[in-house]
Amino acid sequence: MYTFNLQTLTPKVGSTSFIAIDGRGGSGKSTLAEVLSKQLHAEIIHVDDFMGWDTFDMWHPSLIQEVILPILNGAELLSYKRSSWGDDHHPEPIENQFVTKTMILEGVGSLRTELREYISYGIFVATPKEVCLERGIYRDTQTGKSVEEITEIWKKWQEAEDTYFKNDNPQTYADSVIDGTKPFHEEFLSRQRAL
Repeated sequence: MYTFNLQTLTPKVGSTSFIAIDGRGGSGKSTLAEVLSKQLHAEIIHVDDFMGWDTFDMWHPSLIQEVILPILNGAELLSYKRSSWGDDHHPEPIENQFVTKTMILEGVGSLRTELREYISYGIFVATPKEVCLERGIYRDTQTGKSVEEITEIWKKWQEAEDTYFKNDNPQTYADSVIDGTKPFHEEFLSRQRAL
């Protein structure tokens, strides 16, 4: 359950307020980010664009360098390279992304300790681990890999998540914890109308 007015946040990065959406892979973070992006006219920064298999613990310096510091220095547009997740994944760089009054930082680790000073509001999407695993396997079957291979990758990923959750405890730090098994759009709209 969450009740908040995201229109009146205190900016912590220049005149920009960052909303962090953390939670397990497959929890529903990206879906919630899209809902909030439309409602708040906010650009989304994806943690996955800075993270990779080899940088699960050390991606945040790049995000600070490429996103946070430029905004603090008055940038109105952002451009940055996106990380590769393997030999078959080479995404195009982000070019001229608008800096909006509210920005959404979406991804596992968006509420990590080193970023909290920049976050105006933190949301943790709480979804059972087994549900996230099921969603992740279903989503990644479209990559052409076998279910067995995908399952192994996701279990490895969840082990890394477990370490992060234990060390940084983002759910406790979050301003709101919401249920990732319920429809975000309806709940968000009803809460905003109540304010």
